[in-house]
Amino acid sequence: QVQLVESGGGLVQPGGSLRLSCEASGFTFSTYAMNWYRQAPEKERELVATVSRASLSTSYADSVKGRFTISRDNAKNTVYLQMNRLKPEDTAVYYCHTRLPDWGWRDYWGQGTQVTVSS
Repeated sequence: QVQLVESGGGLVQPGGSLRLSCEASGFTFSTYAMNWYRQAPEKERELVATVSRASLSTSYADSVKGRFTISRDNAKNTVYLQMNRLKPEDTAVYYCHTRLPDWGWRDYWGQGTQVTVSS
């Protein structure tokens, strides 16, 4: 059974930092790319960052480039999102995601972790 469990969200002041973690289980973690998405109130879910299976490549939404860093530890089956210089517009529920083969491909999501940036 595939599980993605996020942690690390919370309330932070503008300019502050948070580190999100997502622990994966139920599949061969090192074989698949991992993603972080976010969804703000009344907005569509958006892709924030992606890391390839061996961390050879990463990509970011323009809105977070230079502030967020995605990384993974395949020995711990965990993907991270380091968020620095946070802004109020970063406030959202952040979701861990991967796509696995399942009669085609199937999307798997964590339960989400709330990040609130406010003074």
